[in-house]
Amino acid sequence: MQINISGHHLEITDPLKDYVKNRMEKLERHHDQISNVQVTLSVEKSRQKAEAQINIPGTQIHADATHDDLYAAIDLMHDKLDRQLLKHKEKHVNRQHGH
Repeated sequence: MQINISGHHLEITDPLKDYVKNRMEKLERHHDQISNVQVTLSVEKSRQKAEAQINIPGTQIHADATHDDLYAAIDLMHDKLDRQLLKHKEKHVNRQHGH
């Protein structure tokens, strides 16, 4: 899995980069065919925003979250991606088994 992290009006520090990579790698437990993850972290006035786009075979999954704290925004974004991956996997399994 390739993880690309970029910052918009924000410098990406090593601890921030490590935190994002750690959170994104946890998504692999739900879907082992994640090929690419694009994460964009930005600051809009006093709001911190985290956006991510995941490429998996057959579709792309997108999530974003805003919060006063950038780490909390990353956690919220991770939770949204986690739910979307589980939903996508359940749909895929149901189609394969004919339910």
